[in-house]
Amino acid sequence: MAHLLGAERLHLEFPTRVVFDEVTLGIDEGDRIGVVGRNGDGKSTLLKLLDGRLSPDGGRVTHRRGIRIGTLDQSDVVDPGKTVAEFVVGGIEEHVWAGDAKVRDVIAGLLGDVPWHGQIANLSGGQRRRVGLAALLVGDWDVVFLDEPTNHLDVEGIAWLAGHLKRRWPTDAGALVVVTHDRWFLDEVCTDTWEVHDGIVEPFEGGYAAYVLQRVERDRSAAASEAKRQNLMRKELAWLRRGAPARTSKPKFRIDAANELIENEPPVRNKVELDRLAVSRLGKDVVDLLDVSVVYPGREGVQATDAATGAPVAHTVLRDIEWRIAPGERTGILGVNGAGKSTLLGLVTGEVQPTSGRVKRGKTVRIATLSQELNELTEWADSRVSAVVAEQRSSYQVGDKEMTPGQLLERLGFTTAQLSTPVKNLSGGQKRRLQLLLILLQEPNVLILDEPTNDLDTDMLAAIEDLLDSWPGTLLVVSHDRYLIERVTDRQFAILDGHLRDLPRGVDQYLELRRAGIAEPAGVSAPSSTRVATASLGGADRRNAEKELASIDRKLEKTASQIAELHEKLAVHDQGDYVGLTSLGDRLRELEASVADLETRWLEVSESLEA
Repeated sequence: MAHLLGAERLHLEFPTRVVFDEVTLGIDEGDRIGVVGRNGDGKSTLLKLLDGRLSPDGGRVTHRRGIRIGTLDQSDVVDPGKTVAEFVVGGIEEHVWAGDAKVRDVIAGLLGDVPWHGQIANLSGGQRRRVGLAALLVGDWDVVFLDEPTNHLDVEGIAWLAGHLKRRWPTDAGALVVVTHDRWFLDEVCTDTWEVHDGIVEPFEGGYAAYVLQRVERDRSAAASEAKRQNLMRKELAWLRRGAPARTSKPKFRIDAANELIENEPPVRNKVELDRLAVSRLGKDVVDLLDVSVVYPGREGVQATDAATGAPVAHTVLRDIEWRIAPGERTGILGVNGAGKSTLLGLVTGEVQPTSGRVKRGKTVRIATLSQELNELTEWADSRVSAVVAEQRSSYQVGDKEMTPGQLLERLGFTTAQLSTPVKNLSGGQKRRLQLLLILLQEPNVLILDEPTNDLDTDMLAAIEDLLDSWPGTLLVVSHDRYLIERVTDRQFAILDGHLRDLPRGVDQYLELRRAGIAEPAGVSAPSSTRVATASLGGADRRNAEKELASIDRKLEKTASQIAELHEKLAVHDQGDYVGLTSLGDRLRELEASVADLETRWLEVSESLEA
């Protein structure tokens, strides 16, 4: 593979610390690299060094002659004085860019709800971000650097972006380097992972799941001070291995090593015990939505207008919702922006009143919401973290263990020095963690998380998920982070065309329904020239593919059992019987080769179902 760019002995210092020291790395054609690390350790700075926006204090960065580099920064770089069309495709005539399949795909995938000829100045922050991403992706680049590209994308948009990046270049062409806290996206797109920490960049083979495995192996030999971090990542690995096969059946993922590491690791949640505790705290009644509908007055320019009067037509957001929330229920809510997720949560909390139907709440219900706005911290802005914590409860029950607020802060990544920091001076991720702690110290029995992953790195997300695993209450989560949804909830619902639909097969089923064209919000559509049919398997072909996938799963399970039996036979076989040992060894190699073939076929069928 041809070399595209490289960094040699990079050194960079800020006034208060050394960011990088003696960092050497390279990017070749075909590389798909995910960059992870704690907030503030230098992930975005690394991208700026590699693409030439920032010069190192020592060392050098070299680019192949004529290389084309495209970058999406975290900052808003769109020109508010232009229209969306002008910024994305420039002055190119419509019949020209509309004839380019890549451009059509980008516009349809990212800008379906954005007015094509509207002024950028009138767009929301999330829409501007998507316009900037679309403008980048319609270009031709040898290397693409993306800094948090999934921000402001919903589950469907993230799945589209992953698919686009996977098919953007041939396998051994182009290169991608992406900084993101979206762990599903990392696993779906990346073949290598760079961890930025302590002034270095440490490479790992594979996506997020493979990175977790290798990091656990690394942490096993670390000093005792790393014990807490090691245990947390082993728990994360246990969930990955027991979860969807797509994460762990990739041929490069060392399944045997993973199973050995987690053989004594219990499931991430003791569901029976949590349900028992939830019932004791809540009683049998939580919140019941009974035949509930919510209708909002029409909004001019957003919903359809009456042909005769021109007045906005009333908009039904939710209709005929029947949802009886159980004690200890852990549910994820999916839906596009504007589908009614916030309205649904408002019904649960009482902030929204139904237009018809009724909402019934249990007498002992105490609801708390982790909102996106950090409103809970406003009154504490000038107070030190330690003072805020001191005014809360003196202890908190985590599973069968009692912890002080200080211990909880440590578990959520706060250092002793940070306890004296005023709340207003905390980073976004630190504020988010403190916000969660203050809510948990109130000991609600129903917890609502509304986009809780904002401003958090992968380590902190794992820490929060670990804390939630032992939380014995009802948990409702709205998030575009697919990994989080699958990790902390046991079932998922989607709001489709105003109705609440159960998703027995989870996020995959939701994406299938969306690809089939179900429940596009009124008034949301791509520019007419960009509407293209989505290629997908027909009903019969899909059923056949699903059957084959199930058959492969059974064969993998059976073959794994046969391999285990052969290992036992080899262990007790007469070591002087070379003929017998050779025969057993040949059979073992055949089975291992069969596993590799089955895993490859599993991935092929899975990709055809997702196409």
